[in-house]
Amino acid sequence: MGRVYRCPVREVELWERMNEVLPAGYAATWAGSVVLEELGSRTVREALEAGIPCKRIWRAVWKQLELPANLQ
Repeated sequence: MGRVYRCPVREVELWERMNEVLPAGYAATWAGSVVLEELGSRTVREALEAGIPCKRIWRAVWKQLELPANLQ
């Protein structure tokens, strides 16, 4: 069973979470290619560069991937 996330997310945790929910080795590619409306039409990488909080980025990823509530 997956981890329950309730703490503010730091960048290292963001990458750990993405690596857990995406196929092996795919998180980095996905983060640079999928544009998320929740992030102002940015990719995860662009959002990080723009200084958007990791917690907000994770929520956008969570929503885009339609992950279960326990991973929110």
